[in-house]
Parts: sequence; structure tokens; C-alpha cells
Amino acid sequence: MTVRTNGKIKVLIVDDSSLIRMAIRGILSKDPAFEVVGSAIDGLEGVEKAIALKPDLITLDIEMPRLDGISALKQIMEKAPTKVIIITSQSREDARLTFEGLDAGAVDYILKAKVDAKDAQEAFREELLRKAKETKVSHLVHPAPVTHHGVSGSAVHPARTTPEFQHGTHSEQGGKKINFVCIGASTGGPVALQELLTRIPATFNGGIIVGIHMPRAFIGPYAERLNAKCALTVREAVDGDVLQPGQVLIAPGGMHTSVVRHGTQLVVKTQATGNFPNHVYIPSIDVLLSSMVEATNGALLGVILTGMGNDGFKGMQLLKQRGGSTIVQDEATSTIYGMPKACVIGGVADMVLPIEKIGAEIGKFCP
Repeated sequence: MTVRTNGKIKVLIVDDSSLIRMAIRGILSKDPAFEVVGSAIDGLEGVEKAIALKPDLITLDIEMPRLDGISALKQIMEKAPTKVIIITSQSREDARLTFEGLDAGAVDYILKAKVDAKDAQEAFREELLRKAKETKVSHLVHPAPVTHHGVSGSAVHPARTTPEFQHGTHSEQGGKKINFVCIGASTGGPVALQELLTRIPATFNGGIIVGIHMPRAFIGPYAERLNAKCALTVREAVDGDVLQPGQVLIAPGGMHTSVVRHGTQLVVKTQATGNFPNHVYIPSIDVLLSSMVEATNGALLGVILTGMGNDGFKGMQLLKQRGGSTIVQDEATSTIYGMPKACVIGGVADMVLPIEKIGAEIGKFCP
């Protein structure tokens, strides 16, 4: 981030709605961490001001006249790379465009609040301030291009190399055959997870479940997007689903998800957020991963990707106590090196890998 003499995060607001522009300006102007340096009413003006004002952060609407938000974002990333938070709605089309924007380089997104709903307005205010402040420690990351399940060159950084990793007998850990993978992600996760899953071949014989901090309305479209790009089958999980080989289930948003054993099967169980009042992040990766550890008795591969905070660390800690295997994303390819860092510092990361290496490494566990 550009160094400023006053230490404030300089923000450019780009939105064709005067109401949204005023709302964002009002929220940010009241916080001493920010300085709103300008606003734009469409994509063309947004690109011009991004170049001229050199802000630290841009809030960007998707649907605008003259030049839409995604087109503007691509020009900004080419001419004046800047951290961008997309301001979007919960429609399926806006969800699709939001994921396209994340692919193009946006670091995060926020759902618009309903004008007549005070609770929603307050939630929008809190999320805007939190995510805007998080950009101060985020990185503009562009994953290496995927070549049909190939692996591009980047260094592997072992944190604590186990004998299993050294000798390549990944399918077994401590005498336990690993048939399942649990993945957790947050900020930067949509792009990172896509990068990871597209590198796993159709011959993969394990079952995968994913917990990612994402609104309920976005999980379905996101799963459909991944399913169209991946060799594996990807879909949103529902209560009662059974984890199957060669299938990826994405935990639904707006609730928590756990996995329980029924005989020889692992079954998805969705639960209300009130059942886990101490877990701020929804769906909780700790809840999901810890339940997977119990259901598999540690015969599991846990993977933690980019994200703020430490959700997933307790689950990874329990997994290591039960003799399981763990991989975390490295700092260089993480949008925010919070969740992976917590695992590294806590001593529960067997391997620390760039995102373009993780899919191939997962493939070695369930060939």
C-alpha cells in the first residue's frame, strides 16, 4: 500500500447511485482510519480518477452506465493496480459478475444493504469498515495460469516434513488411509479455491468438503461456477449429503456445517448459527474441520487457504493431535496471510505451499 504522511487509507468511491456514494462516504468519513479522496459516477470516470488520485482502495459498483464495473476493474488493474472492494447485490447475475471481478483482481466484495432495513444498514457499515481496514494487510495476488491440471513451477516450503511427505506415501498417515479432504478459506478464497480445484484431475478418488466464508446467496452460483471449470463434480452441500469419491461439497452459507459418521458413510449435518454462539465466522471452518476429524478419527487431510483471522486453527490442531495431515497456503500467494499464518505459528502446518502447488499435492493423497 502506498505510504501516506497522515497514515490514512485513501479511498475512491465509484458508484452510479448517489445514495450509495453518500452512504459509503458517510461511513468512511466518520472513521479516522480513512480519507475519501474522490468519487465517480461511472466506470469511465472511475478509471480516470484511479489513475489521477492514486487511492489506496476503491469501492466499485458492478452495474454502471458508459463502462460497467468489471470492465472498469480490468482497466484499473492494467493502468493503475489498486486494491478494490466490489459493492454488489445478492442476485445470481451479480454473484456471477462478482466472481468475475475477483478473478480480475478485486480483493473482496460487500453486499449492498436494503435502504429500509436498519439492521441491514448497520451490518453493511460494520462489514465495510472491517473489510476496508483488512485491505491494509492484504496483497494484490494473481494466481499462476492453470494448464489443465498441470503444475507450474514455484518453490515448495516444508514447515515440518513428516516421513509420509518425504517418502511420498501420502495415501496413508500414521497407518490410516486418507480418503477425505477438508478445506477452509476466507478473504481471497474464491479465487484460491478455484485455482486449487482446477488442478485436481478427474482420477482423484477422495471426497472433499469446503468451508468458505461467503453469503448464503453466493454459495450456489459459486459451486456452479467451479463445477463448470473443474474435472471433479462440485455442488452446494445440503443436509443429509454423503461425501463421495471424486465430489466436492461446498458448505452452505448462513449456517454452520458439520460431518458425522453413519456406519461407513460420512454425512453432512447443517446447523443453525445459534448452536455455536462463540463462532463469529459463518460457516465456521473450525466447526466443520473438527467434526471431520472426529468422523474420520484423524484419517484426514486438512487444508487452510488465504483469509483474515484464525478460523480453522483449532480444527487443524485437533487434526494433528489425531495424527492427520495438513497443508496451508503460503504468504506470497495469499490475499491475506492470517488463517494460514496462525497454523504455521501454531506448529500445525506439515507443508506450506503456493496455491498453484496445493491441488497437485492433494492429488497424491487419494490417487
